[in-house]
Amino acid sequence: MKPLVSILDGNTFVVSDNRGDIDPSPSFPTGLFSFDTRFLSKWELTVNGERLNALSVDDLQYFEAQFFLVPGEPTHYVDAKLSIIRHRTVGGSFDETLTILNHEDKQVELAVRMNVESDFADLFEIKDVREKRGSTVAVAEEGRLRLFYQRETFQREAIISSSEPADYDEQGLSWTLRIGPHQQWKTRLHVETLVEGAGGQDLRLSIQPHHSRGQGQMRQDLDAWLARAPKLTCDCEPLTETYRRSLTDLAALRYTPLATRELLPTAGLPWFMTLFGRDSIITCLQTLPFTPELAGPTLRYLALTQGVSLDDFREREPGKILHEIRYGESTAFEEQPHSPYYGSADATPLFVILLDEYERWTGDVALVAELEHETRAALNWIDDYADLMGNGYIWYQRRNLRNGLENQCWKDSWDGISYSDGRLPDFPRATCELQGYAYDAKMRGARLARLVWQDPLYADRLEREAADLKARFNRDFWVADGEYYALALDTEGGQVDALSSNIGHLLWSGIVDESRAAKVAEHLLGPRLFSGWGVRTLAEGEGRYNPVGYHVGTVWPFDNSLIAWGLRRYGFRSEAGRIAEAIIDAGKYFRGRLPEAFAGYDRALTKYPVQYPTACSPQAWSTGTPMLMIRTLLGLEPHQEHLVVEPAMPESMGRIEVLDIPGRWGYIDAFGRGRSEHGHRRAGPD
Repeated sequence: MKPLVSILDGNTFVVSDNRGDIDPSPSFPTGLFSFDTRFLSKWELTVNGERLNALSVDDLQYFEAQFFLVPGEPTHYVDAKLSIIRHRTVGGSFDETLTILNHEDKQVELAVRMNVESDFADLFEIKDVREKRGSTVAVAEEGRLRLFYQRETFQREAIISSSEPADYDEQGLSWTLRIGPHQQWKTRLHVETLVEGAGGQDLRLSIQPHHSRGQGQMRQDLDAWLARAPKLTCDCEPLTETYRRSLTDLAALRYTPLATRELLPTAGLPWFMTLFGRDSIITCLQTLPFTPELAGPTLRYLALTQGVSLDDFREREPGKILHEIRYGESTAFEEQPHSPYYGSADATPLFVILLDEYERWTGDVALVAELEHETRAALNWIDDYADLMGNGYIWYQRRNLRNGLENQCWKDSWDGISYSDGRLPDFPRATCELQGYAYDAKMRGARLARLVWQDPLYADRLEREAADLKARFNRDFWVADGEYYALALDTEGGQVDALSSNIGHLLWSGIVDESRAAKVAEHLLGPRLFSGWGVRTLAEGEGRYNPVGYHVGTVWPFDNSLIAWGLRRYGFRSEAGRIAEAIIDAGKYFRGRLPEAFAGYDRALTKYPVQYPTACSPQAWSTGTPMLMIRTLLGLEPHQEHLVVEPAMPESMGRIEVLDIPGRWGYIDAFGRGRSEHGHRRAGPD
């Protein structure tokens, strides 16, 4: 298989081979996609009936790529007489400038053709190919080719046109050319995508042409985005590279859902180019000191789509925050529940956590007041709907038995939650980090109730509930003989006793008893969990440990960023620095773009981080990872109207300086220098 090249702008993206051609793949979503539909499944250029060969590919920007091609196989002995340049951009719609250069000293006659098809596949159909139930029509018209799909009221359309006159037919468009000696020919191809039709019970789409913003506008938007972000100067080159790449990728992953005009972060290319409650919230938490403008729109949209009624198919409940929203055909006809789907147990407490952290950074009490009802509903959901066993914990068990998610925590693969010996527990399940999130949400909700909603009685109640939860949790989840917290509780109240990275999230939440924090830190940096490149999702030696298993031994950058933040919260500064240093070191092997996950092999064995074969890249909460690591290393914490800066970082980092950190204080600069000291430990969380 030829190497793949991707460009993207929000949830519109193009994946092709290194010639720029698109051929449908059974395992990876190649094509032009927008709003979960493939609008081009074939985009194949030929000259005189032959496919072309790649000389090089320039990855110019996230929205722009350029392919340099020649006919036939070039050799050292025969110079190519023609060369072809394909320069493409995506910015809502798709544009490609095709340039053919004649290097001969005589005129050439060429038959140039672009073969075009669309299967209008739903993203969920890429791996599970099914016969389409609607009808596809290709119509060659004057000056354009229309590809049209309709199933009842669900309609999708691609319109292809050329700036230079072309002959259109139902399979593509052609040009018969005469190019003079040492001359060139050029045309601009434009693909417009349109959607119309029902999007399931809760989603209605109207006709929407996605017009290209153009290269100039795209570059201006990116330049403005980068100019607004704090400026990093650093002795650590991998951190500088990863920070810059992450800011650019975060810009690429922003999109505008159909129900709003505001930009929100999608989760990741290629499978998750839409809003995910958990992923988007954590991304906003990670990036608050650098790109706070993402958090407010994300909170408003999640509040807008918050559950208000019961629905088993969508796993919706009053107060619950969505897991995922989709716009494709399978969602429109309720073959998939994503309109939206609410099958996650963590997005709801995380919503409250983000709102409080956002106010601490920005001072935006108006949004806290605006979302009071939704925040109270989210807190009520924790007690009224999440406590399936009636014992004060968040549990999950899917109600959609057809195609709902079994595991509704962040480790949502089928084998992500297991006992130490590898057995899988029955449902419902109560994973440990969910209880940490619930504790943190109650504490933060109490702060907002006292500060903004002027309801001290409610605040007192939430704090009592949080204290009770913390006491019960430290009693029920602590594995005494191993001195760590269980991954989960099972239906009998027994401990699902695998040692996992989830215990780091507990430090971040503050639910860990102070006397046990040192043991948790020791496990996280011990050889079973820490690979040298980061903390593994599951400890080496556990029954299901696999260094290339999705949630059972790989290293996830976002996971490590929350763990480092948690270690710092409890005063384990050098340990937080070791994790930050390891992840940043790994970034240089991925050209500054941290992937969704990479293999958990020991660093001494591999010498470099091994790629996970199907990792999303870019992925939003991986792009947010270096930003949260910088916050952790510099000890950036808002305190009323001020920003506290208390740096503690490894000696190898040298000097780090961040200029113009935005917040309720205006703009502040922060800097620190790495030292060889081990830092200090305090008795409890901040």
